[in-house]
Amino acid sequence: AIWGSSFLFMRNGAMEFGALPTAGLRVLIASVFLLPILAARGQAADLRRHWKPVFLVGLTNSAIPFVCYSYALLSISTGLSSILNATVPLFGALVAWVWLGDRINRLRWVGLALGFVGVALLAWRAPAGTGFKTDHAHWAIAACLLASAFYGVSASFARRHLTGLPPLATSAGSQLGAALGLALPTLWLWPAQMPGVRAWAAILAIAVLCTGIAYILYFRLIERAGPARALSVTFGIPVFALLYGVVLLGEEVTSWMLACGVVIIIGTSLSTGLVRFSRK
Repeated sequence: AIWGSSFLFMRNGAMEFGALPTAGLRVLIASVFLLPILAARGQAADLRRHWKPVFLVGLTNSAIPFVCYSYALLSISTGLSSILNATVPLFGALVAWVWLGDRINRLRWVGLALGFVGVALLAWRAPAGTGFKTDHAHWAIAACLLASAFYGVSASFARRHLTGLPPLATSAGSQLGAALGLALPTLWLWPAQMPGVRAWAAILAIAVLCTGIAYILYFRLIERAGPARALSVTFGIPVFALLYGVVLLGEEVTSWMLACGVVIIIGTSLSTGLVRFSRK
């Protein structure tokens, strides 16, 4: 539910701040929120020892994806962008196969193919029914998919180079690295007119609630339920994002978007091995 609301807050922030300042403020405030918690838990030394790969993950897993989604939400609906976000496990599985040599059986290949077919169908027809800037919609969709690809690369990089590092050190350090990477672009593209209270409230919500608190909850979930079950949150994000978009923003959700979303989620569940069929 928290991550589903991030698309709503990103859109409200980007409308006044612009895409880059929205992403820059998000990671800056999130790092300010998380770093004291990191210090209080005595894990700051872990971050100092591994700051280079952690900061790199911050660029690929936060800075670039957050900019991409903030840009996309200026042209497409929150519901459509959240459905595209559900492709993250697809890219994660593909990158892990190419980079780490993870085995992909026939069923997972079918899932990958099915998921990307769903994306192609969604990109082909859905933008016409979003009610947004349809002339920029395909660029926005491309930005969402680029963000998903970077998430997939980041997951494999973290698996190879950050295994064993406390999750809080990774999350806090990555936000700090992202903040440093986006500092100059944020200043260069700062809006000429100071954004209003609503935009500032959206930035604070997405930074503290959707990034800081969400990271803490998510890593606790990984520790208590395991990574495979924690992955299932990906499938709930579009449900909440679509709900928020319809109720709070009056966005249109077409049957085509829903159908393609179901195809993508089925493909994702198969490609990640979350759904398996046993032979009897």
